[in-house]
Amino acid sequence: MIKKNLTSTLVLKLCIALCFTSCSDDDNNRDNDNNSVTLFASNNSNGNISVYDFESGQNTSTKTLVTTSIAADGVYFDQSTKSVFQASRSGKNLEGFADVNVLTSGSVLSVDFLGTSDMDSPREVAVNGNIYVVADNADVDGDANTPDGRLFVYNFSNGSFTLRNVITTDFKLWGITFIGNDLYAVVDATSQLAVFTNFLSNTADASISASKKIAIQDIVRTHGLTYDAASDTMILTDIGSAMNGQDDGGFHIIDNFTSKFNSVNDGGVLVATGNQVRVSGSSTLMGNPVDVAYDSENKVIYIAEAGNGGGRILGFSNFDMSVGGNVAPTFNSALTSASSVYLSK
Repeated sequence: MIKKNLTSTLVLKLCIALCFTSCSDDDNNRDNDNNSVTLFASNNSNGNISVYDFESGQNTSTKTLVTTSIAADGVYFDQSTKSVFQASRSGKNLEGFADVNVLTSGSVLSVDFLGTSDMDSPREVAVNGNIYVVADNADVDGDANTPDGRLFVYNFSNGSFTLRNVITTDFKLWGITFIGNDLYAVVDATSQLAVFTNFLSNTADASISASKKIAIQDIVRTHGLTYDAASDTMILTDIGSAMNGQDDGGFHIIDNFTSKFNSVNDGGVLVATGNQVRVSGSSTLMGNPVDVAYDSENKVIYIAEAGNGGGRILGFSNFDMSVGGNVAPTFNSALTSASSVYLSK
């Protein structure tokens, strides 16, 4: 009897040990799963926020967070506070929502952080510290023959947005992104990329010209852009003809971006050969790729496609960084009138 009890005790201890080891390994694997990323997407169909959680191998879970906006564009996620922000095209302001990581799909969001309705046609959002910059695509002077746009600069402090200043540009705007304190901006309706060096030093309302503008060869009309500092890679989207929203879009990958951009004089052209790689063609499902995000660690490029099939979120992980070409997406999820994407790790 004693022998039997001793055996049972040993078996029980072994089971507990195995269970503890197994549970610990699972927890450690989750904690060390550096390949997991979350993609946030906005749209101009209903203004809701779509959230895609990608694990290793691109296994995906998706949820939709319901907002009061009916159209939205630039989206941004603050990892430190688990808050998501977007530029509301219907409300013409910035709106933010706290603690979205604990919400389930279908949750109706209450606005936790709301900016004033200053803008006319907000597009992309770029964030530098507590400064939020929104590109506004509206024609400032009402004359289509004189392209212009505005950059609305907001200070975010103590849960509130305050309009700091407005910068008027001499070209139409769409995508914007910070590299350090320099703001890079798409010159809408062209193949050009502009930069405003030390942008945040402009603290008053003013009309300013870009420090430098260059053309990107083989792009017809660029919209979205993203920069990855770890790999010094810039990716720009090309929507092609505004009349074709189905199959003439693409994106350009520019590695060693900093040196390549700096080597081109103001008003010059970054030639395609040896400098950039293009992904485009009917298999890509890109007709109007309006925004882009890049996961450099997992080598995946995500696209907000506004036109093809009514709108999609696409992921490309099977392209050759040195070749490009007509490759099919490895992730494809319908999202009507997709307008912006933001990647968080």
